[in-house]
Amino acid sequence: MPMIRTEISDHIAVITMESPPVNAVNQQFMEELIAAVDRLNDLDEVRVAVITGAGKCFSAGADIKGRLSMKEEPGSYWAHARRAREMSWCMIECKKPLIAAINGPALGAGLGIAVSCDILMAAETARVGLPEVDVGLMGGGRHTMRVFGHSLTRRMMLTGYRVPGAELYRLGIVECCVPPEQLMDEAMKMAATIAAKSPLATAMAKNAAQTIEFMTLRDGYRYEQNLTRQLSQSEDAREAMTAFVEKRAPTFKGR
Repeated sequence: MPMIRTEISDHIAVITMESPPVNAVNQQFMEELIAAVDRLNDLDEVRVAVITGAGKCFSAGADIKGRLSMKEEPGSYWAHARRAREMSWCMIECKKPLIAAINGPALGAGLGIAVSCDILMAAETARVGLPEVDVGLMGGGRHTMRVFGHSLTRRMMLTGYRVPGAELYRLGIVECCVPPEQLMDEAMKMAATIAAKSPLATAMAKNAAQTIEFMTLRDGYRYEQNLTRQLSQSEDAREAMTAFVEKRAPTFKGR
């Protein structure tokens, strides 16, 4: 059975992780998620995507039961590790903005999926953590450091502490913390706001954000300035400026 479902409407893709009961991550899951996100790059009708979990869980992380029963062949561990890395990087490098709608626990690899998105939104039932220390594994700390502070990251890595949704919001890690029944409505509102922008501009903005994160201030700003020059020569930029002057809503073509 497929573990990843994608639905598209009004320039918004909703990617739902469906691996009952807790959307655990295994080889099939990773391969399907990578394929679904990669596909977004070539779909002009998609301008933004929301990623969420089916049921009451975002993703509880690695499929521990499956891992115990898996027969390891020479090279299989390294292939698995590479897939796990690519699952995050396909999201970080996706041309389309990604919104994580964290509807429940997002643990280990599940947290890695969430923090690889561009915008994080949480339900009050959300809990995020790095439980690897309790099951004899490692991983996820470096991704977590991109969004969590020094002490909290280490607390999560060393104790398995699970951060509740309200605390995520207080720390500014997520953009909202709402009752679970309201989460997708809030995520879709955010997605609709992004979908109304020029798809060329949002793709460049995401490219800038994920590139300058690892640059010096001077190099990063120069990179943004070069993108500004490139964007300013597009039809969408001319339409945006014309619509602003004429006090009307712009109509973007993505070129």
